[in-house]
Amino acid sequence: MTLSFYVHIPYCIKRCGYCDFNTYTPSELQDGATLEIVSGDYIDAVLKELEFAPKDEVVPTIFFGGGTPSLLPPKDLGRVIAAIKARNGLTEDCEITLEANPDSVTKEKLEQLIAAGFNRISFGMQSSNPEVLKVLDRTHNPENVRKAVEMARAAGFSSISVDLIYGAPGESLGDWASTVKEALSLDTDHISAYALIVEEGTKLAAQIKRGEYTMPDDDLMADMYLLIDQQALQKGLKWYELSNWSKPGHQCRHNIAYWKSNNWWGLGPGAHSHIDQKRFWNVKHPNAYKEKVFAGLSPIKDSEVLGDDEKKSEYIMLAIRMPEGVRKAALTVAQYERSMEYIKSGHVIERDSSLALTPKGRLIADRITHEMLR
Repeated sequence: MTLSFYVHIPYCIKRCGYCDFNTYTPSELQDGATLEIVSGDYIDAVLKELEFAPKDEVVPTIFFGGGTPSLLPPKDLGRVIAAIKARNGLTEDCEITLEANPDSVTKEKLEQLIAAGFNRISFGMQSSNPEVLKVLDRTHNPENVRKAVEMARAAGFSSISVDLIYGAPGESLGDWASTVKEALSLDTDHISAYALIVEEGTKLAAQIKRGEYTMPDDDLMADMYLLIDQQALQKGLKWYELSNWSKPGHQCRHNIAYWKSNNWWGLGPGAHSHIDQKRFWNVKHPNAYKEKVFAGLSPIKDSEVLGDDEKKSEYIMLAIRMPEGVRKAALTVAQYERSMEYIKSGHVIERDSSLALTPKGRLIADRITHEMLR
C-alpha cells in the first residue's frame, strides 16, 4: 500500500476576492501580526500531527497547498519532507509539489526548494489580463509569471504547472484567448483551468449581488473551455481530467491519487484525509489546530465511513472526469440505460468496457453524473 500526503499551509498575505479556502492573513489571526509571528511554530505543529499518521506505507506523492505555501522558508517546508521520508520512506520517483504565487519566489528561494526535495511547482497565474486579475482581486504582476517559470526551470524543477481561472465577470473570449496563448507559450508541462465559481460569503459574491459585476453566460463559458482544450492539444498537452492538461508523463500524480480514491493523509487545519473507506477532517482554525496537537491530541474534528453504495457513487463521480471513463461493470442496468440518451446525443462515447465523456460531454459533466446517479 502507498500513502500520499497533503500539507496545508493556511497563510496568505492578502485574501483574494473569490477565495473561500481555509486560509488566513496574519492580521485575521492576530492584530498587527506578521507572517513570521503567526507561522513561527506552524511546521512544529504539522510534525506533531504526522505522528498520528500510518507509518507502514511508502509515500509516492506529497503536495503542499494553501494558502500560499511559497511564503514559508524552504528550510521549514523541507523539514516536513525530511520527516515523512525518515518515517515512511519515499518512492524513488516521489512527486513533491509546491503551490506558489509568482511574486513570492526568487532565484535563491527556488534553488533552496529544490535542495529541500521539491521537484514540481504550480504557479497561480489565473489570467494574463490585468483587468481580470483586478476583478479576481489577485495581487501578482502578470509579467512575473514568465520570470518565475524561467527561474524555476533554471533551478531544476522537472515539472512546472500554471493554474488559470476563466469566466471572471467582464472577461471576453478574446481576453481568455490571450491568457491561454500566453500560458501555452511558457516553458511549462501542465495547465489547470478552472471555471470561476462564486462562493457565498466572498467579496466577489457581494460585488455581484450589489450589481457591480455580471457573470458570463453558459455559452461563453463553454466556448472558453473548448478553446483551452483545443489550444492545449495543439501544443502537445492532452486533457487527463476535466480541468487539467499535461505533456506525456507530467500529469499531477497527487491529484490522480484523489480521483482514484487512493489513501492520503491531510496535514494541517481543515485538511481532509482518506484511509481505506474512512474519510476524516481536521479542525479548521490554525490556532485550534495548534492547541490540539501541542497538547498531544489528534486534531481530527469529524469522520465518516463510506458504505459500499457511497463508494460506488464516488467512483462514478470521479472516474467520469477522466479519459478512461467509467467501467460499464460498475454501473447498474438502470444507470447504463440512463446514459444511453447521452451516447445518442454525442456527449458520451461507448467503448467495449467503459463509458467516457466527449469534449461536448465534458461541458455538462455534472449533469451527466447526476443523471447516472439518480
